[in-house]
Amino acid sequence: MSRSPRTRVLAHANAPANVRARVRAVVVAAATAALLAPLAACSSSGSSGAQDSKVDAEPNSDDRPVTVTVTPTGERVPAGEPVRVTAAGGTLTSVTVTDAEGHKLAGKVAADGRSWVSARKSVPGAAYTVTAAAKSEGGTAKSTKAAFTTAEADKVNKVDWRPGSASTVGIAQPVSLVFDNPVKNRAEVEKQLRITTSNDTEGSWGWLTDWSGRDRVDWRPKTYWKPGTKVTLNAELNGTDSGAAGGWFVRDYESTFTISARQIAKVDLDRHQLTLVRDGKTVRRIPVSGGTPGGDKRSWRGTAVLMAKEGTINMNSETVGLGNAYDKMVKHSMRLTWSGMYAHAAPWNARYFGNSNQSSGCIGMSDANAAWFYGQVRPGDPFEITGKDTKGVVAPGNGFGAWNLSWTDWQRKSALR
Repeated sequence: MSRSPRTRVLAHANAPANVRARVRAVVVAAATAALLAPLAACSSSGSSGAQDSKVDAEPNSDDRPVTVTVTPTGERVPAGEPVRVTAAGGTLTSVTVTDAEGHKLAGKVAADGRSWVSARKSVPGAAYTVTAAAKSEGGTAKSTKAAFTTAEADKVNKVDWRPGSASTVGIAQPVSLVFDNPVKNRAEVEKQLRITTSNDTEGSWGWLTDWSGRDRVDWRPKTYWKPGTKVTLNAELNGTDSGAAGGWFVRDYESTFTISARQIAKVDLDRHQLTLVRDGKTVRRIPVSGGTPGGDKRSWRGTAVLMAKEGTINMNSETVGLGNAYDKMVKHSMRLTWSGMYAHAAPWNARYFGNSNQSSGCIGMSDANAAWFYGQVRPGDPFEITGKDTKGVVAPGNGFGAWNLSWTDWQRKSALR
């Protein structure tokens, strides 16, 4: 029987010192080589890209392989679900989800490292590629690739929103979204809407029926905006289902705007006077004539918000249910409600300014005063209207009438309360 390497390099205790030193060096070298050999056998450069790809090296007998699962999978799967990746027998080390245009779907790994869920839902008519890397409990690496496509939307819901981006608006301007189709999944839609402000303004969403009959959701502050506030709307609706008869949203919406000076038009219909107040100081008092008392021509009261400065427009009484009372071109027209109440020039009523309400519901003033006032105000400025004989308070959906609800009542209109 052959002797072991150790036996072969033994030297007699009485051998010279230089011989014994050479023997010890041989023993150390042999022991080092023996230790390095198994390490070299277990090393691997790893692998990536292929589904369920295997590591080149032979795994430890106690190291069970990690299994990575991706959902959803397949072709034309329903949209509106997050992408989920799970690891059984190990932990995830990275996950990347990319659509056909190269956009990545962000997500978060669970605290235990065994699952990952995308922050956004899959959108209709998209193709996704998922690449996941994982590590078994024994340390063996593995990479997985998967792909799936989502079905096209059979119906699309679109949004008309105000105010427009990069605009400057008054202190009463709400953020308002009007939907083309019904929104049954209001809570799910509201979760995708985010308002950020430069000064942490408190506010709430509220669901309304717009004057047009369509579904609408507005965000208003608890009180009027602080001048100079910068506001951003992020409506991350892409991939959200409106619900029955509503269809899918297939895009996101974003708008940023700024709040102007604190400016309020106070309209006293009993005194037939409009007062423009800016930053707490009276700028000008203007004699006006409001809606004729005792019938359908009365004005609305409460807070109406200047919706738009429309300039010179044709006003026809038949469009607001007043028969053939008038049909004329009107200058300096400022819309206050969808139902047709304006502030505008009304030279034909000059004899009534300051002493009597004789209009068809609008707030009329002289050409000169209307021209000046038109140049001072901007959309979003509130008109605080008082008077005994009116048609009632401006409804929330008739223009921007949300200010006529108490803060508590407005909050109740949120789908998340």
